[in-house]
Amino acid sequence: MYKSGGSTALKRLMTEYKELSLHSPEGITAGPISEDNFFEWEAVIAGPPDTPFEGGIFTATISFPRDYPLNPPTMKFTCPMFHPNVYPNGVVCISILHPPGDDPNHYESSSERWSPVQSVEKILLSVLSMIAEPNDESGANVDASKMWRDDRARYNKIVEGIVRKSLGL
Repeated sequence: MYKSGGSTALKRLMTEYKELSLHSPEGITAGPISEDNFFEWEAVIAGPPDTPFEGGIFTATISFPRDYPLNPPTMKFTCPMFHPNVYPNGVVCISILHPPGDDPNHYESSSERWSPVQSVEKILLSVLSMIAEPNDESGANVDASKMWRDDRARYNKIVEGIVRKSLGL
């Protein structure tokens, strides 16, 4: 078992992993990449029904800080992703993953941001919701945000290509 630093974080992550293993939300699986390091997880998310992402299988990593749950993890898609709330490098940009406290840009309330009562399951459910309903107000991928707003057919066509890639087609 991974011993270096973060014993509170490690206990919390082990508990969350056990809970997710027993009661994983539909369309989501997640857990440590290796039992030697509970601070690096892989997540697999099925594209939500009735969205352009339907049928796709999307992989991501979740990296937890040593002071988890005081601070949020970072989540990054490891497969191609074209989405208003995902940076071109795959990093997910949603409120729940932003550090606790007030937003320096005054866009989000502190209640929307990370707090220690959040969990991996809540993060994954938030990402699933984000995939289904992008927030184009705070676009991490400007091109995807603009296309989602102004040319939905073109956006959907790009996403359909990503879904095929996610399935190895």
